[in-house]
Amino acid sequence: MTFGGNRRRLTLAVAGLVTVAVVAVGAVAVARTAGDDRTPTAAPTDVATSPSASPSPVPSTPPPGADITGPLNLLLVGIDTRVSVPGWQPNADAVLVLHVPAGLSRGYLFSLPRDLLVDIPAFPDADYRGGRTKLTHAMSNGSRVPGRPNEPDPAQGYELLRRTVSEYTGLRIDAGAVLTFGGFDKLVDSLGGVDIRVDQRVVSRHRQPDGKHRQPGPGVGGYVGPRMVYEPGDRHLNGWQALDYARQRYLPGGDYTRQRHQQQLIRALIGRILADDLGRQPQRVEQVAAALGDAMIYVGGRRIVEFAYALSTLSPDTLTLVGLPGASVGRGGAYRGEELTTVGRRFLAALRAGRVDAYLADHPKLTVPD
Repeated sequence: MTFGGNRRRLTLAVAGLVTVAVVAVGAVAVARTAGDDRTPTAAPTDVATSPSASPSPVPSTPPPGADITGPLNLLLVGIDTRVSVPGWQPNADAVLVLHVPAGLSRGYLFSLPRDLLVDIPAFPDADYRGGRTKLTHAMSNGSRVPGRPNEPDPAQGYELLRRTVSEYTGLRIDAGAVLTFGGFDKLVDSLGGVDIRVDQRVVSRHRQPDGKHRQPGPGVGGYVGPRMVYEPGDRHLNGWQALDYARQRYLPGGDYTRQRHQQQLIRALIGRILADDLGRQPQRVEQVAAALGDAMIYVGGRRIVEFAYALSTLSPDTLTLVGLPGASVGRGGAYRGEELTTVGRRFLAALRAGRVDAYLADHPKLTVPD
């Protein structure tokens, strides 16, 4: 997908993450840019005036996005693209949904497990017949382009993932973004890194202390060599460190711990953008845009600047992180995937019914601490 102009490129980037996160981060940053122009400039008039006459009032034009009142649901996807492997299909390693209720004064960010067992609908564009399998496979199966086995299309994969998430959650998805691991790394570095509170000791499977990738070892997914370690406490992480920290799932709590770390990282990115007042620094805007390049894909029916304006009142303080509990599913001793518990599934029902605050008050353990 091609985007016109550096400024629009940043708009897409910052309103799209997340990533892991990118829509939540961007909506705040770009909204601050639009916030400088929230009072529309009156259109010029040809009506002559005199000292004794008052000019006629000129109707103002509402800014783009002023008609968006919510609710909104934005889908944020972080994908694993192994460009060194011919024909590798991108997997959705991070799947997050930002729900903003009507009024657009607050938001709720939650993750869906990559191994969540779901019904993936048939998708003729990829010659996919549909089936019940892990959520991550919606991206990989949907990315296949008939007749072009070595040229997967992540934007096409996003569409199948979007349909799958919408059917599972019962939420209409209004827009979303796909960010590669490399794009996330560049985004964090372009912001000068992020400050985050590491909540438990995390030993990396993928990186050495100097940032170099560990060498493949024996067994499936095995590695050898020294390992980067993230000790508990307040830490400043650069791009590769932030990505590496948020990727680790071989921890107590498994993928659910990784989801929590990804959400905390999104909140840290939002705080970094606001602290830097990025939206009012054109040169920094260009730096971020240049760093991302084509590592991000935005998909939405409305222009992203419209969503940005609509979400201009959001801030880290009004963004609630929600961790949905789940459990493993197996058959005959074989692992098949994950499923949300009753508490997690009822959270989705509360979202649809507009009762999310009351539900979280009754289930405080769902709220991820700052």
